[in-house]
Formats: sequence, C-alpha cells, structure tokens
Amino acid sequence: MSEHPAVAVVEDEDRGREVRAGGGGALGRQGFQPLLQAPVGQMFVQSRTPARVTQPYPVVMVHGLAQTGVNYLATADGRPGWVQRFVEKGYQVYVVDQVGRGRSGTNPEVYGPYDRLGTRSLERTHTAPEVYDLYPQAKLHTRWPGGAGVQGNAAFDQFFASQVPFLANSQQTEEWVDPALVALLDRIGPAILLTHGQAALFGWAASDARPDLVKAHVAVEPNGPPFFDVQFRGGKEFWEKTGDGRARAYGLTRMPLTFDPPVRAPEDLTVAQAAKGSESKSDRAADGRIRCWLQGEPVRSLPNLAKVPAVVVTAEASFHATYDDCTVAFLTQAGARPDVVRLADRGLHGNGHMMMLETNSDAVADVLAGWLADRVK
Repeated sequence: MSEHPAVAVVEDEDRGREVRAGGGGALGRQGFQPLLQAPVGQMFVQSRTPARVTQPYPVVMVHGLAQTGVNYLATADGRPGWVQRFVEKGYQVYVVDQVGRGRSGTNPEVYGPYDRLGTRSLERTHTAPEVYDLYPQAKLHTRWPGGAGVQGNAAFDQFFASQVPFLANSQQTEEWVDPALVALLDRIGPAILLTHGQAALFGWAASDARPDLVKAHVAVEPNGPPFFDVQFRGGKEFWEKTGDGRARAYGLTRMPLTFDPPVRAPEDLTVAQAAKGSESKSDRAADGRIRCWLQGEPVRSLPNLAKVPAVVVTAEASFHATYDDCTVAFLTQAGARPDVVRLADRGLHGNGHMMMLETNSDAVADVLAGWLADRVK
C-alpha cells in the first residue's frame, strides 16, 4: 500500500461547500504543504444534492477504465446522466475521478507510465460490439445513440473526446484508489457504492475494509472474470485466457481481501476451472459463457463481503454477459451471495457495457434504484 495518505476533495455544486477527507491530507483552500513536489493520492469528488434529500444514504458513483466521472453526469448525445436521475429520486450523489486520472490530476513522475484506449478498442467492447461480433451476445447490441458507435457517429466522437489516459499498472491503480475511496467513506459516513467495470475492484476492497459503512454495492458489470483475464476472437471458440499469470491474485482483486481461513499469500488460494463440456443449458453456461475459474478446495469465505448487500448487473449484449456469472459464482462460493440483475430479464434489451450512456439509460438507472429500494432500508 502506498505510504501517502489519500485525499478526497469534494465540491458541492448546489451548496458551494468543499469537504476534504483523508489521513492527514495536505490539500485545501488556503494552499497546501506538499508531501512531495506536488500533492499526490488526492481524489476529486463532485457532489450533487437534491433540494430535499429523501433517501437515507448517498450514492457514490465510481467510473471504470479510461473513463472519468463524466460518464455519470451526461450522456454522449447530451441527455442528463445517472447523477441527475438519482438526484431526482432524492439521493445525494458523489461522483469521483480515480486517483491519478482526470480532475484528480495526472502525474507520471509519481504514478508511473500511463496508457489509453484507442478508437478500435472502444468500438469492439464498449460502443459497437455488433460490428466486430467477437462473442455470441455482441450481435444483440442496438442501444448506442445514433446507430453503431463507430468513428463518425456524433455520440461516439463525443464519447471518444471524453477518454483520458489511465495508470498502466493495474495493481498500482488499486493501491492508490482503494485508500482514497475508504477515506471518502470515512468522511461522509454510510453510503451506497455504485461501481462500473474496473471500479468494482475498489468497491470490493471498500466493502471488505468498511462493511459497516457500505450499505450496498451495485456492481455494474464488475471487472472479471475471477482470477484471469480473457480476450475475444469470435467464432465457435470465441474466447481464450490472456496469459498464464493471475490477473487478479485474490480472485476479485489484486490487493488482499479478508478471507476465512486467512490468506497470507495469493498462493494460499487454489484455483479450479470448470471442466470443458461440464456446463448444462439449465445453468445458462452452455451458450455464450466462458468456463469459470473458482476456488479449489479448501474453499475460503469472504465474511466482510457477506455483510454487504450486493448486486451484479449485466447487460444483454455486453462482453460481460460471457463471464459475469463467474463473478457471481465466486462470491456465492465464498458466502457473499450477491443478487443478480440481467437487464434483459427486466425487459431492457440491446444494451452494452456503457449502459449509462445508451438510449435507455434512464430506464437502466430506474432498475438499479428499484433494487436499492428493495434491499436498502
């Protein structure tokens, strides 16, 4: 873990106040005493407060890879985003930019090398999977504004303009963002986490570190599958494992989680993959799903995650439709037992990974709010 304290800067648009959180943070209105030659570890957090707060806990929205909190503020075709939808429902909403990214500030001298996603990468997995057809569900995608989300589509071009560089070292990203998110929770008190993609890494870590403060975790297409990365190539054998090393040493994350019995090193967790041909249609695994990696014996539990109500939300046409079931199975095996929301089962068809930007984004937000109304009292 980084030795530098996390700093969260919160600006409230409606009330004009600023809040700072962190273990000895060094950033404030009256100047700062830098820890190095520049402030490091700070996380920009924007707050929106309804005229009348009617919900007991605020929602903290955390974005995914290559993105910023802009994803939640408005859609690429100019409609109000999920922030506004949740504010209208009476929630105070906090929107973060990950440490070392976007409005939190970039600093290669401190954070190391950066990377970014090009247009083809975004088209293949985020905005136009139907064009590339690399996994069985891809052809179902219909919800990007203005048609296929490729260069020349105005909504895609606007989306691409919002992309930013991100830390190339994935474990280092967790080392910086995990304590910043925990510092924010320590500052604002009990809250609901809404994470997207990569951000689930931080959501699991925060739920593990502060199960008393995370009142629910809405994991929208969480980073996965457990343990290993996969890549898609189309055809009948549409996927393959990426490399031999574990992408997420602790199953869900690269950073340690609280297992019982305790895990002192990643090697303590044994990994077993479902045998080829073992899937059945009854468990939805035979058509368009990968073979999951789960814990081998002895299976360890995740007692802190088991205390936090969680839901895994998956879109019909996303690449996550191939493996989110594996994340659910891993959590269930460890005693956490998350709920599952498949948008297609709720009558919402054609969505991809960037559902918060797509044509039915409000309807998707309403599904998430409906789950919260049932599970968070």
